[in-house]
Amino acid sequence: MVDWLLQAENTQQGSNLALFLAIMAAFLHAIFGALQKGKFDPWLMRAAIDLSYGLMALPFALFVVPWPENYMWPLFFGAFIIHTAYKVMQAMAYSRGAFTVVYPVVRGIGPLLTVIVAYFVFSESFNFTQWFGVVILLCGILGLAVYNVRFLLKGRETLASALVFACITGVLVALYTNYDAYGIRATSNPFTFLAWFFVIDSIAMPLIALWKSKGDFSNIDLKSLAPRGIVGGLIAFFSFGGIMLATRLDKVGEAAVLRETSIVFAAIIGWLFLKETVGPRRISLIVLIAIGAVFVAVSYTHLRAHETEADLVCRLLLE
Repeated sequence: MVDWLLQAENTQQGSNLALFLAIMAAFLHAIFGALQKGKFDPWLMRAAIDLSYGLMALPFALFVVPWPENYMWPLFFGAFIIHTAYKVMQAMAYSRGAFTVVYPVVRGIGPLLTVIVAYFVFSESFNFTQWFGVVILLCGILGLAVYNVRFLLKGRETLASALVFACITGVLVALYTNYDAYGIRATSNPFTFLAWFFVIDSIAMPLIALWKSKGDFSNIDLKSLAPRGIVGGLIAFFSFGGIMLATRLDKVGEAAVLRETSIVFAAIIGWLFLKETVGPRRISLIVLIAIGAVFVAVSYTHLRAHETEADLVCRLLLE
């Protein structure tokens, strides 16, 4: 499987797989975010999720995948620092603001900065149609955030701080997306990076939750928390793991933009399960997000198809 993935990098087949992985990650990331914002305190829920995926990844890291190259350990340490900062800021935002207010701000800032950073780090660029799609998508996401802020009735006293933490989290999303893309491309086996990433990344939040609770879990429904942590851990493998693989197979910026269609799924989840109101205006903004994503995906797929045809013609001429 690893050989097949490596051969698919920067090909039409790899592009199609990256597209699927990005959309899958978007759907699962919305569930992941709602799970963290749901029944339990965000700090505790994130700790349960991290502990679950760390324990599940450990046997794979030790006994299944090849051992990381020596130069990977500083990269893992950097990823640990960035992701810990991201999770702390996200928990701070979720503990102060509604899911449908915080989530659009985080996901709106992240992709734009990711595309800009990917231009300098990975020499990636978008065509005019893709940039048009990015603008439409961001207008929808940030428009949704503005609408949520304007008509929010509950939690206005903590709204300002929630938005500040959401903006910081969005910047960290862009940072970890590009950093993880660099890290997963640096190792010969992408699953080595994924396995050790999940093991190392799982350390901080359980310790932070233990510190915040002062070791007293007597008032916590552990029988209900544990299954949610396991489900969250499994979702994380396919959500975070999927988007990391997508950034190795194809463009980092495109994967980041398409992942932000998660806001469409998040709004539906917030309405159905968190009982947060979704009216016609918000539905219109959600549709705008989807349209922007379609522009990015279709334009890039069309461009890659033409590039493939051009490569074939050049090869035939050279032969």
